[in-house]
Amino acid sequence: MILKDKTILIMGLRNKWSIAYGVAKSAYEQGAKLAFTYVGEENKEKIEELISEFEGAKAYTCDQASEDDVVRESLNKIKQDFGKVDGILHAIAHANTEDLKNDFINTSKEGFAHANDVSAYSFVAIARIAKEIDLLNENSSLVCLTYHGSTKVLPNYNVMGVAKAALECSTRYLADNLGKDGIRVNAVSAGPIKTLSAKGIKDFGSIQTVVEEKSPLRRNVTKEEVGNVATFLFSNMSSAVTGQVLYADSGYSIMGI
Repeated sequence: MILKDKTILIMGLRNKWSIAYGVAKSAYEQGAKLAFTYVGEENKEKIEELISEFEGAKAYTCDQASEDDVVRESLNKIKQDFGKVDGILHAIAHANTEDLKNDFINTSKEGFAHANDVSAYSFVAIARIAKEIDLLNENSSLVCLTYHGSTKVLPNYNVMGVAKAALECSTRYLADNLGKDGIRVNAVSAGPIKTLSAKGIKDFGSIQTVVEEKSPLRRNVTKEEVGNVATFLFSNMSSAVTGQVLYADSGYSIMGI
């Protein structure tokens, strides 16, 4: 098991259909101990039931878009219970519904700032605070989730594509900053998966159909497959990989048409 004796923090778990759940399941099957964060105290019972299948796992409420002190308090609680961690998954993104449905040119200043704050800056803040409180073990690995809409125009992705581009660029700068401490930072660009977040994208099903028709593997990916890629990045098997965006999309991103 490639994550035996490692502790992985999954930030942004929402439900069993989320990519974060796929990552958690893969990491657990490879021997990892798991800690989770979620948003909203009202979701506590649902999240605790969801993670009950992962022996020893605990969940902590944490609004990653809040002030640094809120994030620091949550991460300190995790450190108190688990000690240092070997990996952090950033599975956090949000844009206002109107900014996904309307043409990108109509994105409001507030909507633009919100999408980038929650979806990109939160990764930077989490990395910084984790380092400040000495949460990260030597040779630890940070992983975030992105999507092909960061590099290509996709219908109804709009401001989220801009936010994911910022997230990917942040990944490279963080990799440079943290590399001297032996910490690796990478992104996984997943193919279209029917998550709760994806429901906010108009005609999302048509994107899945195109991937099935055009990708080299002629199929979509699963959250478990994306989870396996993240598990690889958390493991020592990827010790020479940092600052990269790894595509887990059945090869769709290589196609010209």
